[in-house]
Amino acid sequence: MAGHSKWANIKRQKAVVDAKKSKTFTQLSRAIIVAARSGIPDPAGNFQLRTAIDKAKAAGIPNDNIERAIAKGAGTFSDSANFEAIRYEGYGPGGVAILIEALTDNRNRTAADLRVAFSKNGGNLGETGCVSWMFAQKGVCVVEGVVDEEQILEASLEGGAESYEMTEDEIAEVFTDVANLENLNQTLKDKGLQVTDAELRWIPSNSVEVTDPEQARSLFKLIDTLEGLDDVQNVTSNFEMAENLMALSIV
Repeated sequence: MAGHSKWANIKRQKAVVDAKKSKTFTQLSRAIIVAARSGIPDPAGNFQLRTAIDKAKAAGIPNDNIERAIAKGAGTFSDSANFEAIRYEGYGPGGVAILIEALTDNRNRTAADLRVAFSKNGGNLGETGCVSWMFAQKGVCVVEGVVDEEQILEASLEGGAESYEMTEDEIAEVFTDVANLENLNQTLKDKGLQVTDAELRWIPSNSVEVTDPEQARSLFKLIDTLEGLDDVQNVTSNFEMAENLMALSIV
């Protein structure tokens, strides 16, 4: 998971900057709408909604916008848009597998936008199932300020985690079964650990090594283009590459 976790860390760093963009506001608002629609519209009893609201607040979305998004999801706010969650799959430069999670009110528009993004950046949008078999969905808790690895180990075991990984200085990612994410999140917090994110993430079971700088640049451009689309919520891939090539993603 090392390469994937490294990429996740880079994406988090970039998200600090992107949080000021309206595109991120759109993404987070849609995530709240879908979470409220898929469960009860009360964050106290809906973990997915609670985490979506936490992310929205961290990005600086005003409370009025958050309340409006909850109302849209609950059906108590007049809005003709009906968003649905769809997963798309394809291949990037070098045969890298790519999963795209989208929230859209127009499937045809989203598919067309994705097809253009792939074709212009050395990849191709595939059929459903073409790459998803290479990934497993897991719950992930990101913990910061970890100074005692024994503490994270013990708390992870008590919370029913499958594994954990120290990804940077004092930052750990703890992996668990999807159904156990809420329990793990609460257990880690009860143990006094600083959980900064709790999310569902697709983890690749195999990886494609990217060694060519031009391929790396094309891959990062494709991912950036996909993530720049309003309908796209998350992009996951199965590449591995050296640190010096990974740095090209920040340039």
